[in-house]
Amino acid sequence: MSATEEFEEFARARLSQLYRTAWLLTGDRHHAEDLVQDTLANLLKVWHRIENPNAYARTALVRTYISQRRRKSWGERPTGVLPEVVERAGDVELRVALQSALGELAPLDRAVLVLRFFEDRSVEQVALDLGKKTSAITTRTARALERLRAVLGDGADQLIAL
Repeated sequence: MSATEEFEEFARARLSQLYRTAWLLTGDRHHAEDLVQDTLANLLKVWHRIENPNAYARTALVRTYISQRRRKSWGERPTGVLPEVVERAGDVELRVALQSALGELAPLDRAVLVLRFFEDRSVEQVALDLGKKTSAITTRTARALERLRAVLGDGADQLIAL
């Protein structure tokens, strides 16, 4: 199997998980798609040198997200007619409240929480992915959760009850 075929197989297998993580980080479908596309494009450039493609892709995704958030153009949103939103089954209030609350956090705080709790990664794995010390990730997790609780306010208890 050629390197290109290996990459395509990897990309097909990991696309949905990368997209899910990207959406949790960005909170926007279009930004998430762009983030995954940028990540896969960068991954393809170095595919022949990568030992652990899963870890590389995850790290590249988060670092690309943080880098993009630093740009002034990040907050730009198109205006005009908004598309219809299809309501999905599930706890809509919970999803909306959490997405809104996550949007209030700094990019690195948001990345830590998404990787730790939505991706179910250990402190050590997150530290490795983000190039930080485990103690820094532990501290950042605690402070980000505290900020998240502050943003959610009284609604946090209601969310737990859902």
